[in-house]
Amino acid sequence: MPPPYLLLTLLFSASVLHLSAAADNTTTTPALTFENPRLIQAYIALQAWKQAIMSDPFGFTINWVGPNVCSYTGVYCAPFPFNPSIRVVAGIDLNHANIAGYLPHELGLLTDLALFHINSNRFCGTVPITFKNLRLLYELDLSNNRFVGLFPIIVLSLPHLQFLDLRFNEFEGPLPRALFDKNLDAVFLNDNQFRFGIPENLGNSPVSVLVLANNDLGGCIPPSIGKMGKTLNEIILMNNNLTGCIPVQVGLLKQVTVFDVSFNNLQGPLPGTIAGMRSVEQLNVAHNRLTGVVPDAICRLPRLLNFTYSFNYFKGEASSCSGGGKVFDDGQNCIVGRFNQRSARQCGSSDARLVDCRNLHCGGSSTVPMLPSGQPSPQLPPQPPVTSPTIPPPGSHQSPPASYQSPPPGSHQSPLGSYQSPPPGGHQSPPHGSHQSPPGSHQSPPHGSHQSPPGSYQSPPPSSHQSPPPLVGCTLSTPPPPPPTGHHHSPPHH
Repeated sequence: MPPPYLLLTLLFSASVLHLSAAADNTTTTPALTFENPRLIQAYIALQAWKQAIMSDPFGFTINWVGPNVCSYTGVYCAPFPFNPSIRVVAGIDLNHANIAGYLPHELGLLTDLALFHINSNRFCGTVPITFKNLRLLYELDLSNNRFVGLFPIIVLSLPHLQFLDLRFNEFEGPLPRALFDKNLDAVFLNDNQFRFGIPENLGNSPVSVLVLANNDLGGCIPPSIGKMGKTLNEIILMNNNLTGCIPVQVGLLKQVTVFDVSFNNLQGPLPGTIAGMRSVEQLNVAHNRLTGVVPDAICRLPRLLNFTYSFNYFKGEASSCSGGGKVFDDGQNCIVGRFNQRSARQCGSSDARLVDCRNLHCGGSSTVPMLPSGQPSPQLPPQPPVTSPTIPPPGSHQSPPASYQSPPPGSHQSPLGSYQSPPPGGHQSPPHGSHQSPPGSHQSPPHGSHQSPPGSYQSPPPSSHQSPPPLVGCTLSTPPPPPPTGHHHSPPHH
């Protein structure tokens, strides 16, 4: 039997050998290496967002692993405008991914973003207040998701924002006055639940495209709309329960090509000043309670292609309101000698009586009367029920006819240096009735372009602490967004 001290020595030696062998078989996770500190921040933001995604059926975020964020699907890098020797995350494009989840506060770390496109997904909750940090953001497209709450006022603090698309969500409440004081080029807010009228400072807005269709705004069209004459190309206010008369100031809209106020409760005559819309191609005042005679000068507008004034109470129209290579729809009025008109009983009802716009609420005033509680004034009795129009959500792959293209937004150039700005004609207008735009038509930087050698910046993985999910509006059991319907669609997003 060996001496006790020898046995202890042997046991100690065996233990050292075992620990050494175990150490040799252990793989140490290397530290993450990034090109520059700005990509560290992007990594933290994107990993937090990945944790906030509850469903990714097409696997868009499967490769969101590791420090090379510029290789992540839907993430685009470009040279930093203020230091072109480094690259940063300049664009996010997850359009049509059908992803369910929410937007975590960490997205505010993506301070170099110029484009943020996530249309046609199932994102829910609210827009994080940290979006105020996205000071270089030029385009924001949150359309066709499940966002809720009041208008995300935080986006109006972004100094370079030009394109805002919030359509097909569940936003509610009033439209902020600040929206129309901001220097935007295109605003799409249709198919939400906005109410309480169009702010009277509407005319301060320099937008070329404004779509507010399919909300429940109520109130009148502010006369200040005439101040938009130098910039406005398309305005669509259909199906908003608007009342009062069409203000005569619309005749100052010299550049407008699409003017649609259909499916409302507008009254009074069709202003003869509309003859001043020398560029209008699509004019739609159908499904209102307009009266009087359709003026000859309107039907003779030089660029007019389609004039729809059906389902009103017009009692006459000029002889020029037919033929001439233009499309005129005068059905369901009270025009003697024309087919498909209203019944004698309807044409003798109170709806068919001439009204004095000066005696109507908002007629001749830019102020929408408000009750003490802050609610809009009682509105005029609605017209007989009609079928409201349906606008297909973004997501189709058909381009609109060339005749509906709006002019290039040339006056609004991106101030972002080496970031790619929207190409000329990027904001194309929709086919009449679809009220769509191609929010994704602006090109993102080429995937993986402008590569630079890895730097020495190292950072640990982001903290396991995640932003709490905004539970309001976030339900996994609900189905994905509906597919596009109808035959009018918007161009694909790139």
